[in-house]
Amino acid sequence: MSGPRIVLAPDKFKGSLTAAGVADAVADGIRRVRPDADIRLVPVADGGEGTVDAAVRAGFDRVPVEVCGPTGAWVSAAFAHNGSVAVVEAAAACGLALLPDGVPAPLTATSLGVGQLLRAALDLGCRTLVLGVGGSACTDGGAGLLAGLGADLLRADGRPADPGGGGLTDIAYLDLHGLDPRSHEVELVLASDVDHPLLGNSGAAAVFGPQKGAGAREISALEAGLTHWARLVAQRTGFDAADRPGAGAGGGIGFAALAVLGARRAGGIEILLDVVDFDRHARGADLIVTGEGSLDAQTLHGKAPAGVAARAAAHGVPAVAVAGRQLLDDKQLRAAGFTAAYALTDLEPDPRRCHTHAPELLTHHGEHIARQHLPPSRAHDRHPNAPLNRRQPTPRPPDTHH
Repeated sequence: MSGPRIVLAPDKFKGSLTAAGVADAVADGIRRVRPDADIRLVPVADGGEGTVDAAVRAGFDRVPVEVCGPTGAWVSAAFAHNGSVAVVEAAAACGLALLPDGVPAPLTATSLGVGQLLRAALDLGCRTLVLGVGGSACTDGGAGLLAGLGADLLRADGRPADPGGGGLTDIAYLDLHGLDPRSHEVELVLASDVDHPLLGNSGAAAVFGPQKGAGAREISALEAGLTHWARLVAQRTGFDAADRPGAGAGGGIGFAALAVLGARRAGGIEILLDVVDFDRHARGADLIVTGEGSLDAQTLHGKAPAGVAARAAAHGVPAVAVAGRQLLDDKQLRAAGFTAAYALTDLEPDPRRCHTHAPELLTHHGEHIARQHLPPSRAHDRHPNAPLNRRQPTPRPPDTHH
């Protein structure tokens, strides 16, 4: 008789492990207890870093491309494709991790390389482009994206405007005649759970600018530039998308995609679960394990683990989560669809050691998950209102102090 089927579908532990690394470590622990288990590794992402990697693990081809990085230097990026569908990750071209020496460039960082990635996908004949916009270093309203697809952003004297959000106020003309016509012949899906508009107190500059190194003065300048840019785009296209949910995603990349390219917005994790064919693996499974670096209030608002748990529930499969830290109470965990949650800090109180010894700690949790949640070791008489936050005794954790 075949063993239990477990689907491992975590997101990355940011700064510690990739999604694939998390899945591999948990799988090692499960196999130690249940070597007969049929383990399906389906690492996921929600539109930010790791989105392309998740698609490649699901069978897509990785296509390397040299593009303009966030500060103008050429960088090695990649997108994933399977012939008709391309998965493009904005962070691969203009992500925070690509800033030289990690120095923020809130006023000058550009999304130009994202447009170049989309054009490379068009060159391969892809008919559906999935664009994940999390993790960008820029707040340029997607002006660079459009330039990468052939649009001209010109000053009053006809010279090209400076790149980045700081150059938006100098744009006098938006010439779309050179925009790659194929961009209107394909389906563009904006994969983002961010529902912020472009402007205002909940817009791209105010909310995400500080994460990209913008202080109060830079945020004010970016807001002024985005306001001017939104007005210019509306005049040129006849369509005002500044208030559309998701327009503020990716520093306004979402705005350009919605207003000019006719994109439709969908939840990042929902799109990625379809891309990796999650339902095929989940159907008939005994357990699904998901997770991310921090299970917290943000998890409940469309982050990857919540999306995985919802899909698991749709298939009638219990879901448990692993995390670096766990800040949700039992009621929140139940409402999100989790049977249990296991944090690295349950085993190792030192956050630094949690980072450096994440694989060993996750492997230990994998062993415990196998004992607690797989037949025949599952506790069938567990009280339905028992705590979900793993208060039950566990075996001694691995020694992480060496």
